[in-house]
Amino acid sequence: MALGLYIIGDEILSGKRQDKHFSHIQQLLAARGMQLQWAQYLGDDPQVLEQAFRASFARGDTVLSCGGIGATPDDHTRSASARALDLPLELHAQAAELIRQRIASASLGDSDSPANQQRLQMGVFPQGCEIIPNPYNQIPGYFIREHYFVPGFPVMAWPMIEWVLDTRLQHLQRPAGYLERGLIVQGIMESELTPLMQRIEHEHAEVKVFSLPSVDDPKWGRHIEVGVKGEPERVEPAFETLRRGIDALGAQVRTETVRSI
Repeated sequence: MALGLYIIGDEILSGKRQDKHFSHIQQLLAARGMQLQWAQYLGDDPQVLEQAFRASFARGDTVLSCGGIGATPDDHTRSASARALDLPLELHAQAAELIRQRIASASLGDSDSPANQQRLQMGVFPQGCEIIPNPYNQIPGYFIREHYFVPGFPVMAWPMIEWVLDTRLQHLQRPAGYLERGLIVQGIMESELTPLMQRIEHEHAEVKVFSLPSVDDPKWGRHIEVGVKGEPERVEPAFETLRRGIDALGAQVRTETVRSI
C-alpha cells in the first residue's frame, strides 16, 4: 500500500500560485515517521482527474488530495472521484448540517437563498463518503476508500490533513521514523554498483537501495552517494552488506551519510 499525494489546481500548474502543500505535508508526515511514495500535480480537468483517481483507487493506495472540492464551475474533484468509483453524487446529511450551521453563525442570510443553496453543493460527495472536519470554517472535506479530499487553501487543508493522519492513518505512523545510511564513493560507475544493489534488495527485502550520482558537487566533485533506507533495525544489516560490497569493489569511500526521514 503506497501513500500518495494529489495537489490539484490550474493555478498551481500555471504558476499563478506557488504550491505550499508538498513541503508542508512532507513535514507533517516526517514528524510521524511517515513518507510519501508518490506525488502528482493535476489541473482542473475532469477527465484527467477521473483517470488519476481510477488508477489510485485500483491500486489500493492511501491518498491525500488537496484542492478542487469547492462549488464553482472549475472545481471537479468531487464529481471526478464519484465517476472514478462509478458512484452517484449525493448531499451528505452531516455535511449539509455543518454548512447550514456555518451559514447561520456567519450571518450569511436565509439558508434557502440561491447563494446558500450553492454553498450546500460543497456537501455533495460520492455516495457512501464520510466527512473530514474543518476547524477553520466547518465546511468539511470527505473520504472514501482510503482517499482523503480536502480544500486547496492551506489554512484549511493542513489541520484537516493532521486530523486524517492522527485518526484515520494513525496505524501507519512509525514513531522511530525511517533511517537512511549511505556512502559517498568515488572511482566507480553506477553500472558497477548495480549488481551489489540488486543483491542487497534481494537479501534485505525490507529496505530500499538508492544511488545518487553527482558530477559537479562543490565538495566531492564527481561521486556517487549509494545507500539504504527503511526502518532502523532493518537498515543496519543492509548497510553492513553495502559497505563490505563497496570495499570488495575497490571504490574509494569518502564519508558516510546518515539521515532520519
